[in-house]
Amino acid sequence: MPSYLISGVSRGMGFEFLKQLSSDESNIVFGFGRNSAATQNKVNEEIGDRKNIHLLEGDLLDHASIKASVATVEKITGGSLDYLIANGAIMSSYSTFRTYAQLAEDPVALEDDLIRFFRVNVVGNINLINEYMPLILKGAVKKVISITSGFADADTISKHDFSGNPSYPISKAAMNMAMAKFSAEYRKDGVLCMSIAPGVVATSGYQGDEGPHVETGMQDLMGKLAAYAPNFTGPATAEQAVQDVMKVVNASTVEKDFGAFVSQHGDKNWI
Repeated sequence: MPSYLISGVSRGMGFEFLKQLSSDESNIVFGFGRNSAATQNKVNEEIGDRKNIHLLEGDLLDHASIKASVATVEKITGGSLDYLIANGAIMSSYSTFRTYAQLAEDPVALEDDLIRFFRVNVVGNINLINEYMPLILKGAVKKVISITSGFADADTISKHDFSGNPSYPISKAAMNMAMAKFSAEYRKDGVLCMSIAPGVVATSGYQGDEGPHVETGMQDLMGKLAAYAPNFTGPATAEQAVQDVMKVVNASTVEKDFGAFVSQHGDKNWI
């Protein structure tokens, strides 16, 4: 019975991972998130009664809650974990549709924004992986996956002038390096650590302010996406994105994909 732990399961891709992976009754699926009661209600309404879903209350900003969740997983699986999918992350209503030139108007707010992203998207996920690595080492599969972003690819950003939304991809680029470091430490033990970007996905991650900068930023982003990928027709659904990511997860091996940063296609084609 393969076991999976997914973080950030309250909505979007995290919830879709929970839904798709639990559709196989032989899988044991753990969902880590901040409001497990609300997520349970969502599961009841949209998925139904699946005995192989186990929700864990926890917050990436609260190391103690991460550590406490491990005991529940150990009890159910007997002490092991096969897959860890670090999907939990934050977006920002403040910096998403702004550039550095705009953010420079308030350096204190910019610093707060960057630190908040780093604490959740980097430190929180590193703590999650550290706490669950002993279980991964006892698992049969040994795969640790970080859900990242193609916008964390410096060459793509530079070549196509994607100047908006700096804080989120900076945090994802940092986490990509963290995954490379995890790989450097645990590859010898047979653990695959890698980062997979799902492409442009229609999720509810951005729930922010409105204003001229949002409209202008969105127009700029869509124009540059069209230039980068002329055949781009719009964001993928969470359902399709999870299917694509899982194809890469299942095809990847520690021998050839250790520390990799790839797209949902298994390459550097980010859309």
